[in-house]
Amino acid sequence: MKKSGGFFQLTEHETTFKREMTAGTIGFFTIVYIVAVNSLILSEAGIPFEGAVAATILASFVGCMIMAFWANAPILLVPGMGINAMFTYTFVQTMELSWQEALGVVVISGIIFTLVSVTKLAGMLNASIPDVLKEAISVGLGFFLMLIGLEKGGLVVRGDHSILALGDLSEPTVLITILTLIVTIFIFLKGIQGGFLWSILFGTLVTWMSGLLPETGGTSFNFSTYKDVFGAFSFADWLSVPFWAAVFSLTMVLVFENIGLVHGHTGLAGRPGKFKRALQANAISAFTAGIFGTSPTVATVESSAAIAAGGRTGLTTLTTGVLFLLSIFAIPYMKLIPDMAIAPVLIIIGSLMVQNIRHLDLTDLTEALPAIFIIVMIPFTYSIADGIAIGFILYPTLKLFAGKGRELSKLLLIISLLFFINFILQYL
Repeated sequence: MKKSGGFFQLTEHETTFKREMTAGTIGFFTIVYIVAVNSLILSEAGIPFEGAVAATILASFVGCMIMAFWANAPILLVPGMGINAMFTYTFVQTMELSWQEALGVVVISGIIFTLVSVTKLAGMLNASIPDVLKEAISVGLGFFLMLIGLEKGGLVVRGDHSILALGDLSEPTVLITILTLIVTIFIFLKGIQGGFLWSILFGTLVTWMSGLLPETGGTSFNFSTYKDVFGAFSFADWLSVPFWAAVFSLTMVLVFENIGLVHGHTGLAGRPGKFKRALQANAISAFTAGIFGTSPTVATVESSAAIAAGGRTGLTTLTTGVLFLLSIFAIPYMKLIPDMAIAPVLIIIGSLMVQNIRHLDLTDLTEALPAIFIIVMIPFTYSIADGIAIGFILYPTLKLFAGKGRELSKLLLIISLLFFINFILQYL
């Protein structure tokens, strides 16, 4: 059968050039907030902010190009929320890897993810992991992002007589966070396209009017600073236990999160047959992210906005990618964005992820307790890796105690054992 509609087969997908371009533009304005948010989180790992911005833009551009031309799917690839928090707060601040070593972890995990995506292992892993654990990871990540947002906005602080306490609501920075959060919720409920971008602009404007914008030394930007970030990944400490513990944890999160996201997006677009190539594009993009100098890219949830707008082919993704590249001219102004403008976005994104809790069947305690522990331990330990590990160890343990060992796959037992060994090696 002769293909029609050019390279992207627009006719076969029952779409048009205009519709695809429009969908890609909508997708861009829905997800462009990631440039500022991701860069601020990475900067807390020690990556120069301006370099992190350039890395985020370039990784998003290349990721979208790979998806467009390899999979011809309307799935946007940008550095993932939750995973960037794992990069900064778990690998660097908790496990004490340097940010260069953490980028090395991203590169190796991306290679492993790519190998998984081109073999039958991806399907085997997806089938072996119970849905309750997959959903629990998403919910736990949501609570973690909410906690980070609450901290950044000053709504939650370290307590004098408790681990956490309510912040000082009379502080101007906290009041700005609250006002911006209210506006963000309003914009989101109204379904305004690019809502998060508008809320960030609002929070920045209010902060500027209050005279509280951060000191940045002007809006100049020297692209030569990016040379310290591009290709900065390091394997200097590759023989250490924390390095490989980080590789294992990140690979698990990348594989399970993206299998679910890609499956959902290809189904929503009415093209489930594109799953394999889309997952491969996703994996290769995650690998290149480590080279560019950022945490891994994922099949972002916001892809659904582009698909809902009519996007059906890689032309949608191509459009978004080009717009990301053009946004590089806005870099000098991104360092003006304060935490008070970013915090509400983190809180809302986290709350959306927490909604997946409705999919959990909590009637069976052998299923419910591991899921609950994942949800609770990710934010409470401030470690995504530890929270996931605890749940994966607890799940087969409870099944065996309850005499339900037949429900466990051999692959799940192996994964759980690896998590257990990882724990032992970390604390020896």
